[in-house]
Amino acid sequence: MSDVLTKIDAWLEDRGPAALVIREYLMPVEGHDGVVFPATFAAGDGFPGGYNIDTFPDGTNVCLIDGVGSQANRIEPLFTKADYAGLVPQIVIKAGEKRVNLLEAGHRAGDAIVRCSGLKEELQKAFKEVLGGNAEPLAKIAPTSLVFGVWDSRDTQAKLPRLLSSTIRAFNVQQLTRSAVYVPPIDHIAIGNITDYANDKEKEQYSKRGWLQALASGTHGGVIARDGIRRDATLHLAALRLLTANHDKDKTLALRRYLLGLALTAFTYSPIGYLRQGCNLVLDPDKQRDLKVVYYDGKREDLRITHEDTLAYAKAATQEFGIDSQRKIDLTKPPDREVEFDKELAKKDVAGDEAGAQGKKTKARKAK
Repeated sequence: MSDVLTKIDAWLEDRGPAALVIREYLMPVEGHDGVVFPATFAAGDGFPGGYNIDTFPDGTNVCLIDGVGSQANRIEPLFTKADYAGLVPQIVIKAGEKRVNLLEAGHRAGDAIVRCSGLKEELQKAFKEVLGGNAEPLAKIAPTSLVFGVWDSRDTQAKLPRLLSSTIRAFNVQQLTRSAVYVPPIDHIAIGNITDYANDKEKEQYSKRGWLQALASGTHGGVIARDGIRRDATLHLAALRLLTANHDKDKTLALRRYLLGLALTAFTYSPIGYLRQGCNLVLDPDKQRDLKVVYYDGKREDLRITHEDTLAYAKAATQEFGIDSQRKIDLTKPPDREVEFDKELAKKDVAGDEAGAQGKKTKARKAK
C-alpha cells in the first residue's frame, strides 16, 4: 500500500480529528483601505436587498463578501482543469448546441439539467443507494456532489451536507455610495431620430434604452473593511466518516480516501482573486495563513501540508478507487461521457411541479 495513502489514514479513523480549518487573511488589490464590492442579494423575508451586513448591539458589523454556495461553485470547476480533470469522471450534458459539464451545474447531481437527462435513472438509483448507506455509486458518477453537498429535492429527497465549506467575510465595514449620470451624445428627439415620449412611463423606457439622459444616484458603492477581510474554510472529517460503501470495510476505506483526496485538493486551493467587478482580492502579506487540525476535545494543532501533497494523495486515492487518474484527457475533445438532455423528461418534470402546486391549492380550498 502506498505511503502517500496511509500517512493520513488516521484522519479517517472513528476517533480521528473533527475537522481541518483554514483562515486566510485577504485584502483588496488597491491596499488595506481599498474599496471592495461585496455580493448583493435580492429583497425578501424582511431583508431590504443589497449587501448582507449584520450589525451587533455594540455597533460592530460583519459583511458577507462571498457566501458558502458561491465559494463552492467557484472551487468545483477546478476539477475541469488539466492537472485535476483525471481525478473525477468528466460527464457532459448536451442540450441543443449547449454542453454543460456536470461540475458546472449549480445544483450538481440534483440540478434540473441533470435530472432531465440520460443520467436520470442512474442518478436516481445512486441517490436511493445513498439513503440506504451506500455512497459508492454516487461517487462513481458525481463525486464532487458528495464533497460540496447536494440535495435531490425534486425526487428522492436525498440530502448530503458539504464536506467542504468556505466563506469570505469583511469585518467592521463602512458603506459607500456612488452616483452616475449618462448623457447621450446627441439630442435624439430634437433632431428627429426618435419621436417624443408621450408620458413618464415611455420616458423611463427611453432612458433605459439609452436614448435619454439616465441617472443613478446613491447606489451601492462598495465597502471599506476597517478590520480586514478573512476567508474561513472547513473540511468536516466527522461528516466524511459518516459515508460508507454498504458498510464494507475495504470499500468504505477506498471511498473515504477518494473523497478525502478530492476534498483536500479543493481545500488547499484558494478560490480568491477576481470575484466580481470591484472585488479583486489577494492574500494579506502581513498575516500568515492559519491551518489547523481540530480534535473532539478542542485541541488544535498546526498542520503543514501543501497543495502538491494533497494532489499526490488524491491521485493515488483515485487510482485505488478504480478511476484512472493518469488517463489522458483532452479538454478540447469529447469528455469521458456525454448524455443528452431530454425535453420530454423536462416537460414531465415541469408538469409534475404544476400538478403538485395545484394539488396543494385544492387541499387548501377543501380545508377552508
